[in-house]
Amino acid sequence: MAKRVGVDKWLFGTVLLLVLFGLVMVFSASAVMAKATLGSPYAFVTKQAAFAVAGLVALFVLMRVDYRKYNNQALIFTGMAATAVLLLAVFVMRGKVNGAHRWIPLGPATLQPSELAKPMIVFFLAWFLQTRIHAIDNIKGTILPAVLPPLVYIVLILKEPDLGTALVCAAVVVFMLFLAGLPLRWIAVAGACAAPVMYFMLFHVSWRAARMKVFLNPEADPKGAGFHILQSLIAVGSGGIYGRGLMEGVQKLFYLPEPHTDFIFANICEELGLLGALCVLAAFCIVGYRGLRAAFLSTDPFARFLAFGLTTALLVQAFFNISVVLALVPTKGIPLPLISSGGTSVFVTLACMGVLLNVTREID
Repeated sequence: MAKRVGVDKWLFGTVLLLVLFGLVMVFSASAVMAKATLGSPYAFVTKQAAFAVAGLVALFVLMRVDYRKYNNQALIFTGMAATAVLLLAVFVMRGKVNGAHRWIPLGPATLQPSELAKPMIVFFLAWFLQTRIHAIDNIKGTILPAVLPPLVYIVLILKEPDLGTALVCAAVVVFMLFLAGLPLRWIAVAGACAAPVMYFMLFHVSWRAARMKVFLNPEADPKGAGFHILQSLIAVGSGGIYGRGLMEGVQKLFYLPEPHTDFIFANICEELGLLGALCVLAAFCIVGYRGLRAAFLSTDPFARFLAFGLTTALLVQAFFNISVVLALVPTKGIPLPLISSGGTSVFVTLACMGVLLNVTREID
């Protein structure tokens, strides 16, 4: 195919719109809370804007860097090792919040290594699988070497504990192996092996077991364990078709937990209504379509896996976040990509979009 002059403008424009929209909604969701707890209504949005600007700089730089430069064994292994070290560092650094070790404190900011694990898994699998498409059914030569490094990341992330991000990483691995041609029987075997582990984690870890019971019947404890789910559903339902209006949400006023992070989509539904929620979903669909289009139109196997993995990671994370808000899955802490407040998340996601945009330069 002829080389493209510029990047995919639909993908580029939609990503920028999501980031700008995210800043508006972070301010709307957090202003009152930030004023009451930190003394300034701009506390959260200012921090988010700083990371968004840094992420946009990374996006503009990386979309001009030839993606083929990442197809380097030394670079991939160095990145994998560095990310593993950071994942281990969270257990010795004092970044514990609500019982979880997920952050490394860096002065006024924090680093969340699990956000780095997702793209590193994609880069590793893209490099590893590109030459093994015709030997994908080889358990010793392909399947185990492909699965074991990401599995180390997943175990460390589960240990934090962060089940949501671990599931996103696992889903990315499965989708990329499926793209490489892995027979469904091996995916079924993996699912069978993972099922007992998931059962133990969900029903034999006390706080997760309680969360599962609440998920099935949140009305049984509306002011306790069921509070998150019910307040989220109230926010979603009270928005109606057109919403209460920007900045006019009620649930964010100390009713809806984490309205600017994990439950920002609930605030979007309340303030902008069904139409606003559908616009957000449409934006993610555009990003997904353009990213997957780049993957399937690419003639370079490394580019195909890279574009597919980066796009899939974003879409799976968005799916989990929105599903939690709508009570389709049990509550778990996972941000809505490009929109939720979270410095590491928005920076890493924008950097990944820069790499994806560079891949689109090669597509007609």
